[in-house]
Amino acid sequence: MKRAYRLRKPQQFQRARREGRSWSSALVALNAVGNKRHGTRCGFVVGKRIGKAVERNRARRRLREAVRLALAQIAPGWDLVFVVRSPAVATVPFAELQTLVEQLLRRAGLWREPRETTG
Repeated sequence: MKRAYRLRKPQQFQRARREGRSWSSALVALNAVGNKRHGTRCGFVVGKRIGKAVERNRARRRLREAVRLALAQIAPGWDLVFVVRSPAVATVPFAELQTLVEQLLRRAGLWREPRETTG
C-alpha cells in the first residue's frame, strides 16, 4: 500500500480509535473517523496476543492486501484503523478475508459500488 494511503503517526491511530466509530466481526475490528483530505488512509494494528512476530506480520500483510484491493471502492475522506482480533486472520482463505473487509466497510457505510463502464 502506498505511503499516501497509510496512517503513520501514533496520533493518527489514537484519533481514529478515540473520536471515530467502530464496527467489529469475530476476526477484525474497524475504527473510522472522517479526515479533511481527499483520500482515505488506512492503518493496521495486530496485538501480541495474536501470536509471535511471524504470525502477526502474516496477519497484517494479508489484511493490508485485502484492503488494498478494495481501496477503489472505499469512500474518500476517512481514516480507517483495522484491528486484528483473532489469529485466524493469518490462516483463513484470502477470499473470505476480502469478503470480511467488504462486509465491515458496508456496515460502516464506506463502501461504494464500482461504476459500470460501457464501451
